[in-house]
Amino acid sequence: MELLHSAIIGMMIVIPTILIYKKAGLNPSWAALVFVPILGLLAVFIQLCFQRWPNSRRER
Repeated sequence: MELLHSAIIGMMIVIPTILIYKKAGLNPSWAALVFVPILGLLAVFIQLCFQRWPNSRRER
């Protein structure tokens, strides 16, 4: 039962992360970092914050 709860919570985090990566124009397989204990979600946030997004408009 505990494994089922963990899987559901994991999917509740990874599915929106995949959608964010797709909208940003990045490879959605990077969302798998969420499953790395302790630093995974932090790594995703840092990558999305500091990486150039291919879909973003260029600033003049």
